[in-house]
Amino acid sequence: MKAIDVHVHPSTREYLEKTQGPYLKATEAYFRTRIPLRTEEEMAQEFGEMGLKAVLLGWDAETATGLPPLSNDWIAYMVRKYPDVFLGFAGVDPWKGKQAVKEVERAKKDLGLIGVKFQQNAQAFYPNEHQFYPLWERCQELGMVTLFHVGTTGFGAGAPGGMGVRLKYSRPIYIDDVAADFPELRIICAHAGWPWLEETLAVALHKPNVYIDLSGWSPRYFPQTLVQHVNSLLQDKALFGSDYPFITPQRWLKDFEGMDLKPEVREKVLFANASKLLGIKI
Repeated sequence: MKAIDVHVHPSTREYLEKTQGPYLKATEAYFRTRIPLRTEEEMAQEFGEMGLKAVLLGWDAETATGLPPLSNDWIAYMVRKYPDVFLGFAGVDPWKGKQAVKEVERAKKDLGLIGVKFQQNAQAFYPNEHQFYPLWERCQELGMVTLFHVGTTGFGAGAPGGMGVRLKYSRPIYIDDVAADFPELRIICAHAGWPWLEETLAVALHKPNVYIDLSGWSPRYFPQTLVQHVNSLLQDKALFGSDYPFITPQRWLKDFEGMDLKPEVREKVLFANASKLLGIKI
């Protein structure tokens, strides 16, 4: 195993066409790329040939966008079909209330998924609102790792009015409340939270249950303060993530080679930290 990529979206029709709909064009423009559709086999082969273990992320923003979710059964199917390549996080819409709680339970007990993915901009919610606390409580009880989007997003970016998508929901400081109120809930802050980078770093430093993934941008553009924290105080809490297919792991890893990191820190970021957090035996 070369590395564990903790932030992977499917590049298949199930995700790109059905759940992203009119938002996909804006996301492609934001990342300055065109995303080719791949088959299940092509995607699994791509990660397998690179020697990567990939955390495949579910998606459900149905309440806010009106678009259908990516079925968690499909995520589980991909994990079963390619167990050497994929691990699975469920996608759950927090606005679905008791149904969302039940879906987390089903994802864990029936589907064997190990975490849950949330995208506050697309789902239009503040994670520290108490109406969502039963969901975090159940995730904590089940030992599910939670991944929250923090910082800006390509979802709706550049389109008139941002297609109604609001950045305010993804301020990292709202995760601080959740981490404080659910101290056993393991939380990944995805993308490190630019333009609130220092806020993300502060939360991760202060709360033992908060980690950061470095997905969504190339390491060659990381601010020096992020590099310094990864190389020192946060070396046990930083995780490799690509944000595939919008940023490929090939590009991310190539640019990561140029980062000025201690050899032992490089190993931690690429797989050791994720192995410990996700319970993966190397």
